[in-house]
Amino acid sequence: MNRVIHPIEQESFRRLRARLDTSHLPPLTRAVVERVIHSAADLEYASDLVTDEDVLLRAHAALHAGAPVVVDVEMVAAGITRRATVCRLKDARSGPGLTRSAHAVRLAYEQVGPGALWVIGCAPTALEELLRLDADPALVIGLPVGFVGAAESKAALRESGLPAVSNVSEKGGSAVAAAALNALLYHPGPQAGQAAKSVQADQAATTDRAETAPPTAETTSAAKETS
Repeated sequence: MNRVIHPIEQESFRRLRARLDTSHLPPLTRAVVERVIHSAADLEYASDLVTDEDVLLRAHAALHAGAPVVVDVEMVAAGITRRATVCRLKDARSGPGLTRSAHAVRLAYEQVGPGALWVIGCAPTALEELLRLDADPALVIGLPVGFVGAAESKAALRESGLPAVSNVSEKGGSAVAAAALNALLYHPGPQAGQAAKSVQADQAATTDRAETAPPTAETTSAAKETS
């Protein structure tokens, strides 16, 4: 179903583009940057956001193929308008060395498993906990806000090598995190199919390499143990 764009939103994007030239950006990067700026009325996000078009391409494919979306707080969920989300904060409990937000991430991962898109716009501890898990995400939108831990958790996300959208500064929040996910939801086009083929090709190549690789000491030992 095609999304109907309100005239106020159309005018808002027209004014944004009159003040900031985004025409040089790749399609999905441009969509994310513009929608984040639109959600916050903050042009500085154009230089503050960190992402990669290939990462967004794969995330777009996973999202439109039905991958689950996990959020850290209900405010993020409320801003995502075209997809059901998972938020386990109400079920979470804090404990020694564990915030409710971090526990909610553990509960959510137990529910959805690998391959989800994670949208964190409030709690740095939620992002930190996600980085401790072997979550194998399709994408992490890490845009928590605050003076304590926010910038540091986003720097750790970038250093982790996980597919991500983040920003360098302390700013962020539920609205901008939801906006980044919505940009991928709203964006049409053949990118999803192309990315899916790319993912399938990578998986096939990995399988071929595994099948043709010479046995190592570890695999030989494992074979002996199971024989």
